Amino acid sequence: MNTRMLYPVLFPAVLIGLVVLLGLSLGTALAADSSAASTSPAAMAARVDQQLAVEIPVTASPQAAPIANDETFLRRVSLDLIGRPPTPEQMTRFVLDSSPDKRARQVERLLAEDHYAENWGRYWRDVIFYRRTEERALFAVDACTDYLTEQFKNNTPWDQIATAFITATGDVQEHGEAGIILAQGGETEGTVAEISRIFLGIQIQCAQCHDHPTDRWKREQFHQLAAFFPRVALRPGMPIQQRTFTVTVTDSEPRFRPRNNNMRVIGTLEHHMPDLKDPTAKGTLMQPVLFVSGQKLETGVNDSERRSQLAQWITARENSWFAQALVNRLWSELVGEGFYEPVDDMGPDRECSAPQTLKLLAEAFAANNYDLKWLFRTITSTQTYQRASRPRRNPDDPPFLANVAQRLRGDQLFGQLAVLMNLDDREPPRATGPNAPLFRRSPRQQFNTLFGFDPSAPRDEVSGSIPQALALMNGPNISQAIGAQRGLLGRLLNATRDNDQLIVELYLRALSREPSVQEVEVCQKHFQEAPTRGEASEDILWSLVNSTEFLHRP
Repeated sequence: MNTRMLYPVLFPAVLIGLVVLLGLSLGTALAADSSAASTSPAAMAARVDQQLAVEIPVTASPQAAPIANDETFLRRVSLDLIGRPPTPEQMTRFVLDSSPDKRARQVERLLAEDHYAENWGRYWRDVIFYRRTEERALFAVDACTDYLTEQFKNNTPWDQIATAFITATGDVQEHGEAGIILAQGGETEGTVAEISRIFLGIQIQCAQCHDHPTDRWKREQFHQLAAFFPRVALRPGMPIQQRTFTVTVTDSEPRFRPRNNNMRVIGTLEHHMPDLKDPTAKGTLMQPVLFVSGQKLETGVNDSERRSQLAQWITARENSWFAQALVNRLWSELVGEGFYEPVDDMGPDRECSAPQTLKLLAEAFAANNYDLKWLFRTITSTQTYQRASRPRRNPDDPPFLANVAQRLRGDQLFGQLAVLMNLDDREPPRATGPNAPLFRRSPRQQFNTLFGFDPSAPRDEVSGSIPQALALMNGPNISQAIGAQRGLLGRLLNATRDNDQLIVELYLRALSREPSVQEVEVCQKHFQEAPTRGEASEDILWSLVNSTEFLHRP
């Protein structure tokens, strides 16, 4: 038989079959997408717990910690979301509430507070500025903090926030989204390394001078990423007394160029990878290529197109690293341990403790248009988040059997002190103009200077210091705040004549829980031995403020 005679018959059938198969595949993908996008945080949290139990079966066994009680949950979720603990009145209302959905409703209330936006704006400020290479970047810390706070207040999608930082231009005092570029002094290599670390969770900076020693990234790939940013420059404000910088763009060859352009006051049209054997040589011209996907642009493209395209490729849903980097970081911050540790050192050659669980949550986050509040609702609804706390596990133990108590960031610790002492911790408005002070010289900023730390660092590497201990033990602000003759303690002593009731009140305010029977006995004994009731109260409150429990979130 002449097989060519079958073509007119078979070809339409084959074509129709292919169309049907493609349609089914596309329909399945769209259905999965739609399902993920329409899944409620509670339902997605249940799926996350189920998937985690598949990958780490012991998380569903009696070895896992039980669900935390209401007092622990409320203190934890309050410190996590708004950076301050609940008041005794809020704790009492929450514990007495018998509604089955009270934890989810409490999360909604916290996410609606201005403190939520302020807390997470400060968190990302620290992510950006703790690894600065330009000390003068501190000029614009307040502008960046205000910008981030506004984005969290408006629940701006994470991809839009990332795009703004990648494509930023303008005066850094007016454009807080220029913070990453400013923190790296406008240096091309430092800027792209931070963009990769923060938005992709990948530390490609180790490939700047040689192939990455422990990952697959090549030196050429680092400099291909740098080729998206050579036209960006950072110029001091004029006149110099303005104490500001402007992120500018150079799309044409300047007539005059300084002999030494290390400070990047003028951009270059293209990026060249340095010749290690001859540092004086021009180096190799690099084409802009995103290393995780291989997507590329031609040389000669203007800056706006380069950085806009880079932002689009980085934040695309097809680029799984973008969503996974954010999910991994927030999971670590809330649960106490990430799927990857450290949170900003992910990659195909790194070990993930539960890759399918991370993939599930990251894909759902992307399907929900990178909605940050959706992600907070989902993680805080998981059993993994709501488990009781245990100390950080040994390397050989399985992960996620409990939540991990974490040392409070400086801002959280200050917020806790403000609630305890009934202090007004509102930041003054940011002053502007040529004669404005560089910083908000507020008690919060002074406190965070002493107690703050890089939030990207593994928490088991964060420890206290002697100056911190001295500040809490006998610092003038603490000593004044806990004095029995004034402030909160003075009012409590006048209003509460019963020592047992006073002890309970102090524990509720300091630790968001009632004291144990043994703790009450110890405190009552001290009341009997102390010279005065006021001195005994001061001692008890001082010991609570200096306790490990006060310095950590449960």
